Amino acid sequence: MNTNPALKRWLAAAVTIGILGAAMVFVARPGAETPPPPAQPAKTTSQDWIMYGGSPARNMVNLTAKGLPAKWDIEAKENIKWSSDLGSKAYGGPVIAGGLVLIGTNNQNPRDPKWTKPKLDAKGKPEVVNGKTQTDPVDLGVVMCFDESNGKFKWQAVHEKLPGGQVIDWPREGICSSPYLEGDLFYYISNRCEVVCAKVATGAPVWKLDMIKELGVFPHNISDNSPLLVGDYLWVVTSNGVNEDHLNVPAPKAPSFIKVDKKNGKVLWQDNSPSVALLNPKNIANANFFKDLVNRGELIQHGQWANAAYGVVEGQPQVLFPGGDGWLYAFDPMGKLIWKFDCNPKDAKYALKTGERSDFIATPVIYKNRAYIGIGQDPEHKQGIGHLWCIDMTKKGDVSPLLVTDNTVFPPKTKENPNSAKVWHYGGVITDKNVQKKLRRNYYFGRTMSTCAIHEDILYCSDLDGVLHCLDAKSGKPNWEYNTRSEIWSSPYYADGKIYLGTDDKTVFVFKHGADPKNAKPIAENEMDGRVRATPVSANGVLYVMTENKLYAIEEKKK
Repeated sequence: MNTNPALKRWLAAAVTIGILGAAMVFVARPGAETPPPPAQPAKTTSQDWIMYGGSPARNMVNLTAKGLPAKWDIEAKENIKWSSDLGSKAYGGPVIAGGLVLIGTNNQNPRDPKWTKPKLDAKGKPEVVNGKTQTDPVDLGVVMCFDESNGKFKWQAVHEKLPGGQVIDWPREGICSSPYLEGDLFYYISNRCEVVCAKVATGAPVWKLDMIKELGVFPHNISDNSPLLVGDYLWVVTSNGVNEDHLNVPAPKAPSFIKVDKKNGKVLWQDNSPSVALLNPKNIANANFFKDLVNRGELIQHGQWANAAYGVVEGQPQVLFPGGDGWLYAFDPMGKLIWKFDCNPKDAKYALKTGERSDFIATPVIYKNRAYIGIGQDPEHKQGIGHLWCIDMTKKGDVSPLLVTDNTVFPPKTKENPNSAKVWHYGGVITDKNVQKKLRRNYYFGRTMSTCAIHEDILYCSDLDGVLHCLDAKSGKPNWEYNTRSEIWSSPYYADGKIYLGTDDKTVFVFKHGADPKNAKPIAENEMDGRVRATPVSANGVLYVMTENKLYAIEEKKK
């Protein structure tokens, strides 16, 4: 997000965080090999939705859901099981297990009068109306818990804002992390850049890892990662990013990706791949030097807000990390690099908002030994050219389509990579004027915040422009597309033979699953009372749609 300058002295101090002395830093500590994901905890069922993406592969698909409605009416209460008020913005979750629903929001609709303050009048004095002092909510990050059966509020966990303002903890954004539920515990990232393990019954913390204090992380705008749990270990993207002027990375030695012991919050391994260039104090403040490093794909270009994914490919466990430099990295469970893939064209140039070089808001999806991911930017940067990639996960090393032979010039000199893992690519500029006129844009695929949904080799992915794309997952060939005429922050979601898609136009579109172009016509358009920026999900026969200020449980009414 673009910010106004604030707290210069604090940031100047942050810039003095150490100098990177090697091209790539791995800090490993002894630890057992990470096993494949365990069976679902005793308190969850196969029909629960316990994490962002539903599984470690992060595929936005639910294969157990049955009987979900395509149509509902929030005013007439048609197919509405219950609804509950949230804050003014809600992005984290929902996740559902053990009879509970957890979401991340803010405190603009306070549940506890403790977290209010006197409202001040124009003279700075408490405002009193009819003898009663008026109050304003305290700005907080909040995790709320509701009863799955009736939507009744159970408890909340609150986190006060970081000092430093919007550059590291954007006002009123709340908790943006989708928790991970496991038995009696859940894990999430607070707005204070903390990894938190807490009790499901009460929200009380068991342990916290302060990534700013302990690791020197400088989160840009917001900390929002949805942690990945594999066996006994959490994998976390730290949100380390640029400063308020977007001209340097204050903490190049701080990790971008970490492995944490789920029992105690101890960091077992860390990596700062996107900050691989040798930096010194003079270069840190050099805007041209910063842009050059970003153009070369060697430095975080903005923030790091995507999530890790996990899969086993030909017997090899792989953890995928979408880096802030626009590269997708695959590590083994001990932290050894298996492969890396540059998701930007080598001639893509960095420029704040207008540049073609992007990184990731979307999360990688693993499907049949392939990784699928689209690139994008902070939605404040608006629409632009995007790219969607399908990557063969059986390769090793630098598996980008092109290899740089000379980076002293820009665009760099390159050659074809004989070891490329590119299976297919969708995106780029449209040169055919007739196609431009038909699609009403000059590129095939726009910047995206969308995580893919893939079922029966059919892939769905939306872009910020508001277009839902349906592609063949094997070849990348387009099947059909539909333009919602609205920005899309959420992801398409497959369940019960249908695709659900929320938009900024306060609408949830529903499509029939399938490659037939006839499916491009929605079977329903459901009006909501707020923007739908979190992905609709389902659990135990109920669809959950979260607007920015309300959570709806939607269930087909029996006739």
